[in-house]
Amino acid sequence: MNKQTYQDINETLYSEKLDNGLTVFLLPKPQMAKAFGIFSTNYGSIDQTFVPIGESEEINVPEGVAHFLEHKLFEKEDRDVFADFGKQGASPNAFTSFTKTAYLFSATDNIEKNVETLVDFVQDPYFSEKSVEKEKGIISQEIKMYDDQPDWQSFMGIIKSMFKNHPVNKDIAGTVESITSITKDDLYTCYNTFYHPENMSLFVAGNFDPEKMMKMIESNQSKKSFKEMEELKRNFPKEPEEVAMKENKIIMPVSIPKCTIGIKESNTELSKEVFLRKDLLGGMVLSHFFSTGGEFYQELYKANLIDGSFYFETSLEKNFGYSMIGSNTPKPEQFSNKVIELLLSTNEMQLTEEVFERMKKKKIGQLLRAMNSLEFIANNYTSYHSMGINLFEIIPAIQELTLTDANNFMKNWIDENRLAVCTIAAE
Repeated sequence: MNKQTYQDINETLYSEKLDNGLTVFLLPKPQMAKAFGIFSTNYGSIDQTFVPIGESEEINVPEGVAHFLEHKLFEKEDRDVFADFGKQGASPNAFTSFTKTAYLFSATDNIEKNVETLVDFVQDPYFSEKSVEKEKGIISQEIKMYDDQPDWQSFMGIIKSMFKNHPVNKDIAGTVESITSITKDDLYTCYNTFYHPENMSLFVAGNFDPEKMMKMIESNQSKKSFKEMEELKRNFPKEPEEVAMKENKIIMPVSIPKCTIGIKESNTELSKEVFLRKDLLGGMVLSHFFSTGGEFYQELYKANLIDGSFYFETSLEKNFGYSMIGSNTPKPEQFSNKVIELLLSTNEMQLTEEVFERMKKKKIGQLLRAMNSLEFIANNYTSYHSMGINLFEIIPAIQELTLTDANNFMKNWIDENRLAVCTIAAE
């Protein structure tokens, strides 16, 4: 078992890659009352076109299979896994994103037993035709519920505005039509391809003994057999650099319009180094201008174009990335025009050394505060790990960024062809 101590953040991480390919990370935090475990696979809603393990021909699966699979893994032939966790005093959950599916729990007791329950239920799929048909009705209701939520429609509306061909423009849960075509065989094909231990990681953080925990996990995995892992062959369509549509208007019964501006940050696969620099600088620059103390935020606020719902976010993945700036606003056209004007002005701006040092300190401070959360550490460590990046080495990476890096980023950040607007307007 590897042991690595990070003095600057006062953390000690234990890790091991098991014989079956599973990567395990253990972060003991004896001062914590609880523990958090997350078992995740590098498989999300965008993985629709791929070559199944053991086959040579590429296939396409219906939209929503990854999310459907997440639902079905909790249901076994003789029981529901939620009840197992409940008896052990744990609170379980799961989520599917564009790029990842994760199963998790938090608990203050029976930590080893709950970790064992977590890996056992994920590694023991049971799908029957009857249970698959039943699930279609449940997920259809979930999809219809999201169809009525302005926030979700705004999010997917701006994603669809930015991306023309990339499957990120498809709803994670799929559509009512797409899930009706999902079969038991589809679930087993996707499971067997993407749920191989080699494509997964287990991260446990909190109050436990790392030596005992690792021995238990090794023992558990040694009793199971898996086919030899093949190289995963996923296929994504070529995505243009410009947005799919500049403007997208969605009519819904809302009392006040909602407007979101999207920046298409990336449309191709990025190397580890380029990814990390873009990920860090993108977040820092967006925060610098649009956080409540930021120059652009103040302009929008003084013009009465935003309210307490105002938000900004950025997300970068291996082969796509986007940023969003949005708010409820009584004047959506004025709001979007103003935000676009402010964004385009960054091309000519130059940060000073003093300002950039302040931005770096702010980013490091936010990261250190977030690391008080077991959930934040576990989720983000595993996400960065899939890119070959160590979360615990990001603070030194921030410190190494230079003013030249930042100003070069700003010069190339905004291009009018990569900006889109989505408005949720009243009927």
